[in-house]
Order: sequence, then structure tokens, then C-alpha cells
Amino acid sequence: MTPVFNGKAAIIRTERGLTISGTRITIYDVMDYVIAQYPSKFIRTLFNLTDEQINAALSYIEANCAEVEAEYQVVLKQAEEIRQYWEERNREHFDRVAAMPPKLGKEVLWAKLKEQKARHKRSQTR
Repeated sequence: MTPVFNGKAAIIRTERGLTISGTRITIYDVMDYVIAQYPSKFIRTLFNLTDEQINAALSYIEANCAEVEAEYQVVLKQAEEIRQYWEERNREHFDRVAAMPPKLGKEVLWAKLKEQKARHKRSQTR
């Protein structure tokens, strides 16, 4: 069941998944905030949606809860796999960059930054 507003489908399936018509915002983007129990007005403002668009998205989620939840879990799993892939792929690069000496003339700034990081780490362990 697809909610309708102004005679057009409010939720459409695109290559990105279930999407709010006329936007690039997916139902899964909205789901993050629905699950965290943010108010609909906050979600509407965050994504710059109209009242009709946010109401259509929330109605669609409610009417198709099981289907949307199953797809949402797949999207979350894929996002985590992608994050892990890039984290692993970039780990060596980040380690190499971190081991590089500071640029000439920036040694004092790096020393201050290192000191602040150490202070911050100590304050978190207390």
C-alpha cells in the first residue's frame, strides 16, 4: 500500500530503495530518527520536508512496518559492511600519515595538540 498525496505516489522505489517522492531522502533515513523516537516535526525540519511528505513517510512506515523493518535491517547491515571495508582499506594509510613528522614550523602546534589529547585521555579515564 502506497500513501497518496496530490494524486501522486508519496513513496516510490528507486535504486536507493524506498524514497520520499520528489526527494533523495529514503524511508531508511527517516527510520533512524523514528526508532530514536524523535518527534515528526524535528524529522520534517531536519530533512526539509513538507507536512505531506513527512506524514506520507510515517504513514507508509506504519502501514508496512514488517516490510520496512526488514529492508531497514538489510540497509544497516550493508552500511556496516561498507564502513568496515573502508576502515580496513584506509587503516594502513592513516597509520602512515600519523607516523609522518610534523611539517616544518608546525612542531610547536603538534606538541600542544599531543598534550591536549593526553590531557583529554586522562580526564576520560577518571
